[in-house]
Amino acid sequence: VCAWFGDAICSFVICNDSSLRSQPIIFNPDFFVEKLRHEKPEVFTELVVSNITRLLDLPGVELAQLMGEEELQLPGGTSMASGFFRSLMSLKRKEKGVVFGSPLTEEGIAQVSQLIEYLHKNLRMEGLFRVPGNSARQQLLKDALNGGTDIDLDSGEFHSNDVASLLKAFLGELPEPLLTHKHFHAHLKIADLTRFDDKGNKTGVPDKERQIEALQLLFLILPPPNRNLLKLLLDLLYQTARKQDRNKMSAHNLALMFAPHILWPRNVTPSDLQENITRLNNGVTFMIKHSQKLFKAPAYVREGARLHYLAPKTHASKDDLDLLTSRALKDFQLLKSPKRSRLDSSTHQEQTQQRTEEALKELFRHVHNMPDSAKKKQLIRQFHKHPGALTPGSEAPASPLPRRTRSRSLSGLIKRKGLGNQVILAKEDKDATPEPKRASKENASLVSGSQPL
Repeated sequence: VCAWFGDAICSFVICNDSSLRSQPIIFNPDFFVEKLRHEKPEVFTELVVSNITRLLDLPGVELAQLMGEEELQLPGGTSMASGFFRSLMSLKRKEKGVVFGSPLTEEGIAQVSQLIEYLHKNLRMEGLFRVPGNSARQQLLKDALNGGTDIDLDSGEFHSNDVASLLKAFLGELPEPLLTHKHFHAHLKIADLTRFDDKGNKTGVPDKERQIEALQLLFLILPPPNRNLLKLLLDLLYQTARKQDRNKMSAHNLALMFAPHILWPRNVTPSDLQENITRLNNGVTFMIKHSQKLFKAPAYVREGARLHYLAPKTHASKDDLDLLTSRALKDFQLLKSPKRSRLDSSTHQEQTQQRTEEALKELFRHVHNMPDSAKKKQLIRQFHKHPGALTPGSEAPASPLPRRTRSRSLSGLIKRKGLGNQVILAKEDKDATPEPKRASKENASLVSGSQPL
């Protein structure tokens, strides 16, 4: 079982239950992406941001702001420096263990997730997130969450509108929006992504595929707590919109409720965002509708992270290489090492040649031990044409016999019946000259074994 906890990669639990061993093993396709994010954040950020700039036209200043290398200028002339005292007070509240108004942490998410879990059970409530709850009950619930108390929301003490209003209040009191100030200009650019016509001109039709891809990349470089809570929140809003026939809350209506809390910069007024407010609200609507696709890394990012760990390196980790199947690893090595493939082929040919020579030597010893006969002499003559087949120390005839004209039929017979070697057959077919089909009297006698010495 693999589970994500903040910055930790995952925890593995070995199950000894034999009834579960036949179950298929689920492999997280983003495993190497999360591994790279955790172990080498600089390499991970470079991989993601390089693809963001491919999709979005970010000038140097906006790119530097996205990377946190330059102070962010927000609409209305507001800068990040104006929030210094607000951030200082947030740190003080964090020291006291207060959840509301503090920078986002995994502990705070664990507390707020109680609200999200409860709301999933009450999605049919009409006007959910739009109708305000009771302020007194909300304060009791807020104090309990700040104190780290586990709350029994199913007891009936609190209403679903109380919980929904408190969730919005939690998001609104964060020191910065859930999608962060650094990403503000990038989200404006995503809202402007449109399709191109055949002539390469922009049209008024939104390019949904590129918008989804850009959001996937942008979400990858969010701080882990922000990304985790954003996933929980968007999934809740997606499920709420699916039941709009009962709760009367469409994706657009929900976006109007949550855009100021998760995307609008802090300390700005609606008038400051007048020319952008429609794009921002439409952007949140798009996130809600496509939330089930936005938290998957694009295929090329997964492949880049995988190759970072599995590509051949001097100090490659055995654990990483073991993740490949044996067949895939073999194909990968052959692809990356053509020189090795040529060496393997050469070695195979040498081994084949060695086995052929050993077979010829064994056949020569067998013929040499045969009783003297015309057939033995004829076979020995054939072996003299292949001196490499003689074994070291083997007896050769005292004086070589006169070389006789070879008949193709006899030579083919010897090789087929005696040698059985494909290499010699191939050589014979190439070098031999055509002869008449008529067999000589000598050849016929040798076959029958009746020719005298």
